Amino acid sequence: MKSKKLIIYLLFIIAGLLPLAMRAQDKLQLSGKVIDSATQKPLDYITVNLKNDKQTPVKVQVTKNNGAFVFTGLSPLKYSIVFSAVGYQQKTILVDITNNSSANLGTVLLSDHNKQLKGVVITADKPIIKQEIDRISYDLQADPESKVSSVLEMLRKVPFISLDANDNILLNGNNSYKILINGKPSGMMERDPINILRSMPASTIQRIEVITTPPAKYDAEGLAGIINIITNKKIDNGYNGTVNVNDRYPGGPGIGSSFTVKEGKLGISAFGNGSIYSSPSTSTLTTRTTTGTTPTDLVQQGRGTNKGRSGSIGTELSYEIDSLNLISGQFSVNGSKSNGNSYQSSLVTGQAGVIQGYDINNASNRHGGGLDASANYQLGFKDDKSKLLTFSYRYYEYDNINENDLATTNRVNFITPDYNQDRHATSSEQTVQVDYVKSFKKWSIEAGAKGIFRDNQSNFEYDSLNTVTNQFARDDAFSDKFTNTQKIYAAYNTWQYRGKGWGIKAGLRAEQTFTDADFIAAASNLHQHYLNIFPSVAANWDFKDNSGINFGFSQRVKRPSIDRLDPFPDKSNPDFITSGNPNLQRVVINGIQFGYHFTKKASVNIGVTYNFAKALDLPVAVYNQATNVTSTTYQNSGNVSGIGANININYPITRQWNFSLNSNTMYFWLSGPVNGVIQNNDFITLNISTSTGYSFNNGWRANANLDINGRNPTGLQGSSNGFIGSSFSANKQIIKNKLVFSLAARNPFMQYRTNTLITNGSNFAQTNINQVYFRSFTASLNYNFGKLKEALKKTKRGINNDDK
Repeated sequence: MKSKKLIIYLLFIIAGLLPLAMRAQDKLQLSGKVIDSATQKPLDYITVNLKNDKQTPVKVQVTKNNGAFVFTGLSPLKYSIVFSAVGYQQKTILVDITNNSSANLGTVLLSDHNKQLKGVVITADKPIIKQEIDRISYDLQADPESKVSSVLEMLRKVPFISLDANDNILLNGNNSYKILINGKPSGMMERDPINILRSMPASTIQRIEVITTPPAKYDAEGLAGIINIITNKKIDNGYNGTVNVNDRYPGGPGIGSSFTVKEGKLGISAFGNGSIYSSPSTSTLTTRTTTGTTPTDLVQQGRGTNKGRSGSIGTELSYEIDSLNLISGQFSVNGSKSNGNSYQSSLVTGQAGVIQGYDINNASNRHGGGLDASANYQLGFKDDKSKLLTFSYRYYEYDNINENDLATTNRVNFITPDYNQDRHATSSEQTVQVDYVKSFKKWSIEAGAKGIFRDNQSNFEYDSLNTVTNQFARDDAFSDKFTNTQKIYAAYNTWQYRGKGWGIKAGLRAEQTFTDADFIAAASNLHQHYLNIFPSVAANWDFKDNSGINFGFSQRVKRPSIDRLDPFPDKSNPDFITSGNPNLQRVVINGIQFGYHFTKKASVNIGVTYNFAKALDLPVAVYNQATNVTSTTYQNSGNVSGIGANININYPITRQWNFSLNSNTMYFWLSGPVNGVIQNNDFITLNISTSTGYSFNNGWRANANLDINGRNPTGLQGSSNGFIGSSFSANKQIIKNKLVFSLAARNPFMQYRTNTLITNGSNFAQTNINQVYFRSFTASLNYNFGKLKEALKKTKRGINNDDK
């Protein structure tokens, strides 16, 4: 409790002291007053964007209640001031203060869209936050802070996205989402998105889109939404690059780099990253109490540590044959390896005393890797520039190897011999796709067809020690080979209409799925095939008072992953065995969303969601009294529905001091049978993330964050605990827009955090407590070099396998 109060006190202290730390460095200023050209009334909350002579945003503010605005601390340069607001024509005024004189523009007249004044220069400036029919976007290029921040840092300002105390990205309060780069999946984002985005300069990104109602062109696999990162595009030949080096304690060093070169019609980019991590020793505690004719109590205590390393490297290229023909391709590889050692003591007692006891040492080795390659051909048409036809192919594969060697000592009524268990899982996927898009007047249509061909395999081996020969031998009762193939044939069609101040997008997607599973050793197999039609619709309305509403409905499908299908029995803890279920079925999910947004001095986005599904695949734990073992697998046993609210606020307290808030609340109803008994689990979750930042005049910027994460349901039988985290960071521009040095302290008031998982059954109750090292310190250096005015041209359509 003291730590919580200390965090709150520190945040108030920072809020009070930051204004006092400002230096009186004001130089020149520009001021004026904005009024309506027709009514002659002052206009408040008009966006005023100040740009330098290179058309780079310098400062942004909104007018006050009397229509006044003022920019201070300016250098003697030529500037352009852009005035923009919903319902009014944009206006640009050029101002020259190279003579070291401040300027007052006096009265600035703005006219509505139906009354354009002569001599007004219309520009294409966009607001920082824009609500579209099925998504909301944040324009990083319109925010001067993007020049000194990473993409990960800027995500805190994007509506519906929040970062917890560990920098884990949450979309609408959960981690079920897909990250795309320019509308395409990326192998590096699947492997380690946090470190990649932390080393990616925000200045290389045009905007970030949050697609909360994915349209029909996206695969129907169930997702909370899509985060689509759009890179810069409109620049010239040349080159640029970035290098980021960092070190984290505890943890280890990391490095990330990217380089792009474009000459004429050919463009090539390359990227790479790597990191080493070593975790301190942490403890675990597991307790289980059973009831019945022979009640028991189990206590397990242990400690463990882990070391690992990971990395990825890749390249992209494009070649513009002519104005109508474009080819592009991508290739990347990634890999990781970790080694862990853990010790655990176990003791089971009953009414008569000790029933069973043992100590076990587990040496684990995990390693794997993957590759991702794709090729695209885009064809344009001379008679209609809005028509595009794209052909795409993608190949993706990965493998994961998990080896555990277990040695037992201090046995008491524990006769299971020492054993080794190994699992080698591989997955490959090929995708072919064709897309067509066309626009006419206020309508646009998209259509396409797609085929996905997946091949998953798992070879799990269980070798037990022969105490006579002192050799390990295969135990066929716990060993098998599992293959799972899946073919998905899909077609979609989407229609979109844009009216004056409103728009609607609707579509249908059809998916035919064929799944075959074979258990080679057990000589059994499983075959499934089904057809689904998925509708989606989204609409939005914008009003003249800078507000708007939006609505969306989509139907999605959740197919069980190989991890949930694989029947491999994980016996690394002999008292708790987990395995998959190859008989799992797909689940159809329905989602409804309603949103409201407005932008004045503050930017506010409010969203309400409702989701429901039947026969959801959930973990089910059953205790066997005869063996004293809890077995956990997955079953299509849960009916679930949830209603939630999301609030995002960005508020500029002053020109240099800002505040943001992201909060997500969900209420879940879960119900279903467990071992023949109906279980109900009604649950409310709450996640709040607040951030405040202050920019000093000497190139320094300071930030403070507070994250509150509530409990979460883990299925029909349990829940996980919540926690509070904090972080503080500072960065300094050593060379403007080139070299930035950053320091961060995460959770400095708490060294460890405990993850608590509670599971209850009809005849048992168990608690798993895992200790996590919470406190960390990070230092990083980011350097940008080169000059590039146009990024690689890419096809506007491509593979979007966002169904994992």
